[in-house]
Amino acid sequence: MSETLSPELLSALGTAAATDTLLVALDFDGTMSPLVDRAEDARALPGSAAALRELAQLPRTTTALISGRALDSLRLVASPEPETLLIGSHGAETWTGPDGAPLELTPSQAEVLRRATDAVQKVVDAHPGTLLELKPAGVVLHTRTADTDTAESAATAARSALTAIEGAHLSAGKNVLELSVVQADKGRGLQSLRELTGATAVIFAGDDVTDEHALKTLTAPDVGIKVGSGDTAADYRITSPEQLVQVLRELVTLRRAGVRA
Repeated sequence: MSETLSPELLSALGTAAATDTLLVALDFDGTMSPLVDRAEDARALPGSAAALRELAQLPRTTTALISGRALDSLRLVASPEPETLLIGSHGAETWTGPDGAPLELTPSQAEVLRRATDAVQKVVDAHPGTLLELKPAGVVLHTRTADTDTAESAATAARSALTAIEGAHLSAGKNVLELSVVQADKGRGLQSLRELTGATAVIFAGDDVTDEHALKTLTAPDVGIKVGSGDTAADYRITSPEQLVQVLRELVTLRRAGVRA
């Protein structure tokens, strides 16, 4: 049996849904999609995907995905609507339409990325069950499929090696340690989308510590939703991606009424 959304969250959704220009921005892994061991196997729950498609078609309503994934990976697993804006690599990559400029690294950034990739590869070679993911502006150590001791050892070794590289920006998430050669985070990414769309209210949901950068940018009548456990700056919390389906379905109903008013 699904859990009931709190009256406080329902009220906040109603206020945001009545705004003139609404931006609905969501994290993907652990938010629209349950967490899985193999990143390529992740898919949005059908109910969330359907609701986001409906929201994208409503007047004065913009949808967006803000993810730690590289854009190519995000497109592969999320199959976003053409209208949905995309922020990838924690804000280092953006897609705001066909006229947007692709990410290009400077020679010095490319050299930092090469050194960091070599360092992470050495860690992965020495720690069974860990994986390396290369992104356009960064490199990631994944430890989800390693045993606990190996994961901790790998993260410690990678952090030690990467902090010695000048020009590297480190961030940690659930079973990941990521280096980026572009200083970016989901908060900056969300702010850029707010400015681009002229949103008068933003709804954002995320599950990871990296989503806190975005949640901390929100002010009323914005709605920040934490998915799952852990400390958060969000005013509202739901238990799982399954409960996000309820949130988005409710939002579709409320927004339809709001844009007709």
